[in-house]
Amino acid sequence: MTTKPSRDEALKAVKTLIEWAGDDPTREGLIETPDRVIRAYKEFFAGYEEDPEQVLEKTFEEVEGYDDAVIVRNIRVESHCEHHMVPILGIAHVGYIPNKRVVGISKLARIVDIFGKRLQTQETMTAQIADTIQRVLEPKGVAVVIDAGHQCMSTRGIHKTESSTITSRMLGIFRDKPETRAEFMNLINSPKKF
Repeated sequence: MTTKPSRDEALKAVKTLIEWAGDDPTREGLIETPDRVIRAYKEFFAGYEEDPEQVLEKTFEEVEGYDDAVIVRNIRVESHCEHHMVPILGIAHVGYIPNKRVVGISKLARIVDIFGKRLQTQETMTAQIADTIQRVLEPKGVAVVIDAGHQCMSTRGIHKTESSTITSRMLGIFRDKPETRAEFMNLINSPKKF
């Protein structure tokens, strides 16, 4: 991996892009823009600084024999397309069937955030989330569905503003048993009751 550019190099790069777009980076409205952009990028791409496997390490074995699906749905996804560096925005549904231990439910949302806050394709992000949960928790199965809009399609190129992309990754029992997969899909699509 290459050495990370310095803060000054990043500031200069943003100034160059402003000039390339046809504006003056020294005018009043843009003078602080390079600093704002690199601070925003630090937040947008914070997932490179976190280890998703470490997030899932703390588990609980006192589950009273619970062995049915644990599902967290409607997790906000905020990512950036690796091809155009524009937002991918949507929701993720993550489920797994425990094998004697569970993880805190907020950790499932954190895994989505960690992989989302990287330059991504939706397909890769979906696989990374599911594969990491499967590898670390060793559950009976994992299911991940992401439904997202891509600004590389809605704000440029073909301008299809109402389109969304759905990706899924089913592992273990969710892949092997159609009835388990169907139950997951029904649960993530059921209306909220609270």
